[in-house]
Amino acid sequence: MPGTRNTGLLALGGIALAALLTVIGHLEVDHLDPWTLTISDFAVSDRGGVIDAAMVVLALASVALLYGLRRTGPPRPRTRAGRAIDLLLVAWVAGLLLAAVVPTNDPGTAMTTAAYLHRYASVVAFLALPAAGWLLARRPDVAPAAGVIRALVVLSLTLAAAMIWSAYPGDRVLLGLIERLLILTEVAVLATLAVLQTRPLVDHGVVVPHKRGVPA
Repeated sequence: MPGTRNTGLLALGGIALAALLTVIGHLEVDHLDPWTLTISDFAVSDRGGVIDAAMVVLALASVALLYGLRRTGPPRPRTRAGRAIDLLLVAWVAGLLLAAVVPTNDPGTAMTTAAYLHRYASVVAFLALPAAGWLLARRPDVAPAAGVIRALVVLSLTLAAAMIWSAYPGDRVLLGLIERLLILTEVAVLATLAVLQTRPLVDHGVVVPHKRGVPA
């Protein structure tokens, strides 16, 4: 992907740091069940802790990725698909930040207004990213990984449907596991795009110089 090696590396570093912080956050809470409880349930047990920080770091990494995608996007005027991608990625970032700032309820307690806000911010984020990924897979500069991204998008939507089933009629069966697989899949979409940004665009074996204005 042309012209954005630094933003790609910055996004990859942020993704790796967010993953590390999330693991640390799980290790700090040993009395909760990760199979049935969500990451938000772990975060609320340590407000202001490393899991919340991980969400903020992932949001910032996504901003770097969005900046790189804008640099390699179509020249102005922006296409409808380009504007949709921007809006969807902004929704992903906003959802992450809002979920980090607004806590859910403690496990086993009644849902509060803040908990509902946290839940729906997470839902928006979980749905916005795969939608953006599907549209991005149509871009020529993403062609080398288009198949991988589409597969990850389909898997993430399947996991999202499984999570909805588990949260309601499924009596939270393996809800925590499903959510973690969903997050892992969606972060894989971000990581794939970030890796592409670190590579030059190759056309028929010839490396094309980094430049702005690759069409969507």
